[in-house]
Amino acid sequence: MSTGLRRFREREPAPVEGAERAEQCEMCAEPLDGEHGHVVDLETRALMCACRGCRLLFVRPGQGRYHAVPDRFLYAPSFHISPADWDELGIPVRTAFFFRNSSLGRTVAFYPSPAGATESLLPLATWERVLAANPALADAEPDVEALLVDRAPDGSFSCHLVPIDACYRLVGLVRLHWKGFDGGREAWEAIDGFFTALRRRARVPKEV
Repeated sequence: MSTGLRRFREREPAPVEGAERAEQCEMCAEPLDGEHGHVVDLETRALMCACRGCRLLFVRPGQGRYHAVPDRFLYAPSFHISPADWDELGIPVRTAFFFRNSSLGRTVAFYPSPAGATESLLPLATWERVLAANPALADAEPDVEALLVDRAPDGSFSCHLVPIDACYRLVGLVRLHWKGFDGGREAWEAIDGFFTALRRRARVPKEV
């Protein structure tokens, strides 16, 4: 597993007294600060921590094996999807993220679980119908951006277009805090805080 992905999915070990633990760019070994970018390795599907210089080398898609994760956040408070479409997508939980995997040539769906990111088989015809109903969110970049869909307890839907690393950050929160069958208060506080932070950061796209 990439150390970049591991950072989102596992609890950080306690620091050793007297020792400094610094993250490094996984491409050039440059020391990294707390806020840094990521690059997707399209061959291994690994999410790699990257310094600013290395990340900028792969901002434009179609440049080979690596693709920089962008920094775009959109929020659609009224995501157009019917309960029947959601049921057809076969997502067993309230939250899932969808992105186009260029290696497979199709969209894939995952949902956060205590075991990590769990893939769900995706009926493509249903997903294409959902995208057609939400054209303002249909231009997510393959491999590096995802549509993160959340179904509220009242049955309403919202959607964020986010960098793929944000999805794995949510996966890490679920894996770290989930307890028992229903997750527990600590897990849901972490999940609610995650979505609150996303909404503050995102802009609402214009309807197409």
